[in-house]
Amino acid sequence: MKQFIRKYIMVAFLISISVLVLAACSDSGDSSSSGSNDDELDHVTYSAFEGLNGMAVRFGGEKGFFEDEGIDIEFVVADDEVAVLTSGDVDIADGSTTRVIAGAGRGAPLKMVASMYRTQGPFYLVAGEEIKSVEDLKGKDVGVGIVGSGMDVYARYILKEHGISADDVNLIDNGVYQQGYATLEKGQVDATLIHEPFVIMGEESGESHLLARGWDYLPEFHTGVIAASDAFIKKNPETIERFLKAYYTSQEYAKNNQDEYMDYILKHIDIEPEILKEALNREEEIWTNDMPLDVDRLVETQEIQLELGFQEEAYDIESMIDTSFVSEE
Repeated sequence: MKQFIRKYIMVAFLISISVLVLAACSDSGDSSSSGSNDDELDHVTYSAFEGLNGMAVRFGGEKGFFEDEGIDIEFVVADDEVAVLTSGDVDIADGSTTRVIAGAGRGAPLKMVASMYRTQGPFYLVAGEEIKSVEDLKGKDVGVGIVGSGMDVYARYILKEHGISADDVNLIDNGVYQQGYATLEKGQVDATLIHEPFVIMGEESGESHLLARGWDYLPEFHTGVIAASDAFIKKNPETIERFLKAYYTSQEYAKNNQDEYMDYILKHIDIEPEILKEALNREEEIWTNDMPLDVDRLVETQEIQLELGFQEEAYDIESMIDTSFVSEE
């Protein structure tokens, strides 16, 4: 198990420190191209999420779906989507809904143009075997990923639904993915919010077990948007429309061709195929590919942020979205 974790960390590290360029023409045999050479394509720099969250769209890049839409896609990794959109280092970015709202509200020149392939938090509360229920966490150390983040919101609401306030536990800023899971392994926390595939990994090894799924507690809290800089929107509205079409095609193809998609993932992440399959199956219900922005949900998400003190003031949500690129139909 620990050897697997070390391999997973190394792969994630290599991905995160390098600019990931998956040329859309790298597998031209899979689809026909709308352009005969790169000079005819519009270049788009896109910051996709790391790990499994960003795999399907990278898979779409390899399949040629962006090239089909006349786009030369350049995938990059960025720690702060608001910062790189503001600086102009990227044109389009996956974003945490709450971080994008806060950034746009403070004046960052960007707008939300679509929802990501899933908008319900893929977060899980897991604990060591000595913790049998959420109620057992009273007085314990609970990892929340990053304090003030969406993971923190889910942790507080799960605890609240089981009669435990934030004052009844020690909420720990313990990091995400392998970093967060390592704190549970080492006994630094009694439970933690975590992403897949670490839930399945813990269950398989017997080191941890699932207590709660985040989306069961906050089904309307919005967690993932696609944002673009104002300058890019103004200059390239048609390109954004074509980008979003390719994004949707990528997600739909990955979801409906799981064996092929899994083969792609296994080339890039050192993970047991059985664990990967279980992780994908567990989250299939929230992989909706419902891309139009739901203003009511965005407003409710902001209200929750305000309620918890994670946002300083209420912002005009409608001023930071552009719904012209994705049809409601």
